[in-house]
Amino acid sequence: MTTSSSQHYTTDTHKHGILFVFAAGVLWSTVGLGIRLIEDAVVWQILFYRSISMSIFLYVVIRLRSGESPFVQLRRIGFPAVIAGLSLVAAYSGGIYAIQNTSVANAMLLFATAPFMAAVLGWLVLREPVRGATWISIAVALGGIAIMVADKSGGVVLKGSLAALGSAFGFAVFTVALRWGRTGEMLPSVFLSGVFALVITFAVCRFSGLSMAVSLYDGGVAMSMGVFQVGAGLILYTLGSRSLPAAELTLLSLAEVLLGPVWVWLFLGETASINTLVGGAVLLVAIVGNAVSGKRRKPPAITAP
Repeated sequence: MTTSSSQHYTTDTHKHGILFVFAAGVLWSTVGLGIRLIEDAVVWQILFYRSISMSIFLYVVIRLRSGESPFVQLRRIGFPAVIAGLSLVAAYSGGIYAIQNTSVANAMLLFATAPFMAAVLGWLVLREPVRGATWISIAVALGGIAIMVADKSGGVVLKGSLAALGSAFGFAVFTVALRWGRTGEMLPSVFLSGVFALVITFAVCRFSGLSMAVSLYDGGVAMSMGVFQVGAGLILYTLGSRSLPAAELTLLSLAEVLLGPVWVWLFLGETASINTLVGGAVLLVAIVGNAVSGKRRKPPAITAP
């Protein structure tokens, strides 16, 4: 391959990477709209039906991509895959609860703190160094979070904000578990999270007396989210992230955060409070500042499904 053709290939690969990761962010950004469209189902019911379609979809995709069962890949990864899968279940349930109990803008912005939490966890657990600029960005982000939750004295809304932070923490644990397992392959662990979610949500519904039966409409919305919002988003992110540095991944992932509130505003007329907008702006400055100050390629941070 000549130098010019090699450069052309690299440029095309980079362009495709940008397109794929941005498209993943767009799909992930619809989570708020999807959950708002649910009429009666609660967190555990939504997660159960979403996990059914997501697990089946990812099983098929992994078999087609690798020619082997995801369970074979999970055995290779080992215990870190179990931690990653369980942490995603916590992230999923916290995320759904947050969106049902606070504004989509507030929830999505708080979800975006996951990379900062992953940096701190990586430092504590894996002894990964954290750049000085990242510590500054974390401090700025904490200020933005404080502004965002300052006006949420109401019990339910405050619980929604705390659930959003808990969801971000779950995604951070997922990211660190992937690094601990020395694998950049997300799909097998996400597939396992779907299996875990099915078992856990079924048990919760069973022991709490909550019916597994939901309306055809709610079940359809939840299962559609499993395929298009979570599954397809992960496929696109996996394909695109291989050719992009961490700084670009972080900036492109902001499409999820910024577009999420736009969809519910356009289709449902939902707006955000002044505190959410101001604190969110501070948080976005911290994220962008950390991304543009990064020089080295680092393992990609997962912000959401």
